[in-house]
Amino acid sequence: MDEKEFILTSLLNCNRSDLYTKDIILNNNLKCRLDKILQARRDGEPLQYILGKTEFMSLDFKLTKDTFIPRPETELLVEKSIEIIKSELCQKKKIQILDLCSGSGCIAVSLAKYLPDARLVASDISKATLKIAKLNARLNNVDKKIKFKQSDLFKNLTGRFNFIITNPPYISTLDIKNLQPELSYEPYIALDGGKDGLDFYRKIIKESPKFLKENGILIMEMGFSQHENIKNILKKEAKFEILDIIKDYQGIERIIITKKNG
Repeated sequence: MDEKEFILTSLLNCNRSDLYTKDIILNNNLKCRLDKILQARRDGEPLQYILGKTEFMSLDFKLTKDTFIPRPETELLVEKSIEIIKSELCQKKKIQILDLCSGSGCIAVSLAKYLPDARLVASDISKATLKIAKLNARLNNVDKKIKFKQSDLFKNLTGRFNFIITNPPYISTLDIKNLQPELSYEPYIALDGGKDGLDFYRKIIKESPKFLKENGILIMEMGFSQHENIKNILKKEAKFEILDIIKDYQGIERIIITKKNG
């Protein structure tokens, strides 16, 4: 669905096919709303914030400016995670998953939807963000399967998990000001990865072994050209074995899959 179709289906509350198979007439109220949407879009505001929603993994998600907009790269993270977790479910009856830096809840909700036997904890530092994540869990009928925790990374978390999956902030502080204007609408806290963009990876790689079960898996999304630096952090900590690095659809090393040593 392209942007024009997304606008019209949202405005008219209809399916994409309806745009091409039904006679649609916009009344004055709808025309006024459409004009406001198009003006906001011309001003550079992301369409997902204008409409207050997005689609991710074929599921509907509510969004506000407190939440980072999910990207297609993160869908790849979820798809690969599901592949790996399904193979583990053949060997274990219960799978415990932690979605760290959960944001809108797109990762946790999608995993809960497509992995009926998994149980999840979704954590984020932002109370406002968690409110939207909980709403998305309810909208997709998986709220009973996810526990939401407000936590600065691992600070308020307990227990051990088979999988930790995360898409942390990974843009360097200096680079944020040079990003495309649309990103200025997104929460700064969801973008800023520190001076070199790697602050969260250092902390996660150092602390996550205490929260992973024996041979637990850590799966992380990465930014452009960060994979070598993240590999070096992993080697320095010497707590993980790198299992795989997955490229996205543009050939960029985007996902790193690691296993706890012991």
